[in-house]
Amino acid sequence: MKKICAMIGKYFGIIAIIFLVLGMTTPDSFKWVLGKVGGISLLSLLLGVVMFGMGTTLSLHDFAVVLKRPKDVCCGACAQYIVMPFLAWGLCQAFQLDPALAVGVILVGTCPGGTSSNVITFMSKGDLALSVAMTAVSTVISPIMTPLLTFLLIGQRVTFDPIGMFISILQIVIFPIALGLIVKQFLPKLAATATDYLPAVSSIAISLIIAGVIGASRDAILTSSGIIILVVILHNCLGYALGFTIGHFLGMSWKKMVALSIEVGMQNSALATGLAKTHFAALPMAGVPGAIFSAWHNISGAMLAYLYVNFLNKRFDPAYEEEVQSVETAPTTAH
Repeated sequence: MKKICAMIGKYFGIIAIIFLVLGMTTPDSFKWVLGKVGGISLLSLLLGVVMFGMGTTLSLHDFAVVLKRPKDVCCGACAQYIVMPFLAWGLCQAFQLDPALAVGVILVGTCPGGTSSNVITFMSKGDLALSVAMTAVSTVISPIMTPLLTFLLIGQRVTFDPIGMFISILQIVIFPIALGLIVKQFLPKLAATATDYLPAVSSIAISLIIAGVIGASRDAILTSSGIIILVVILHNCLGYALGFTIGHFLGMSWKKMVALSIEVGMQNSALATGLAKTHFAALPMAGVPGAIFSAWHNISGAMLAYLYVNFLNKRFDPAYEEEVQSVETAPTTAH
């Protein structure tokens, strides 16, 4: 079972694409994802499971990094909530997206970073501690920043309740993450066992959300121009580029720039999808950008990690050769 779960986590990007296709081809099979269980939205429950899994991967040490490296983490959080929201707004204006799709794109931009960025940073050999700290901080402040920025960018055109969104994020994000942290702190053996399975459970949960949202909007997607796919790709890739550029201008080391690039470009798009369905139910297409982003950014992240490890790190990271030499000259122990 552990091997199966490891495979699911490793190939999540491909699985997400498969579920996206299934949502398009057999939409009725995933209608239940948008239903309710005991009066509670199943979609919110699935997101809660994902956030709980994120909580079990964090520790108080991750938040301690904020105190040790406040400048780096603060710059990362600022970049997260400046670059992606306003880049989303600019793309919506440039491509003249209809209100429903614009809401979805902007929601993706105003949401915090997700744990996928931590995995990709690790694969890219970037500064993992910084990546985790930035994800943790952007997530903790998301109940304030996401409703506020969403209201500033679309509140004039589309009516929604920012207070209600604040409460939703507390319920969907903060409470499950806090529960995960508590379990890891006080029941470490249980948390350690759970981490063997939770990444796979989270991957399936997000894939189901993608299939459900895409399936519910299938007809509208087929009749649209398909421009939303281009917008999602641009949003993600420009986020990578701008994050890296900001890190360069701030004088960060190569590893920090890699972490900032990935942290800015990759969003908690599953949360954006859930918020779209909860707070913009009258705009069914609002959940589509988040669903497409969820599938796409895992594929692009894997490709970016491959470029960093096989080409860019070797050429541009001054510390790369030193690390290679230290590994090659490290003493070995006979077994």
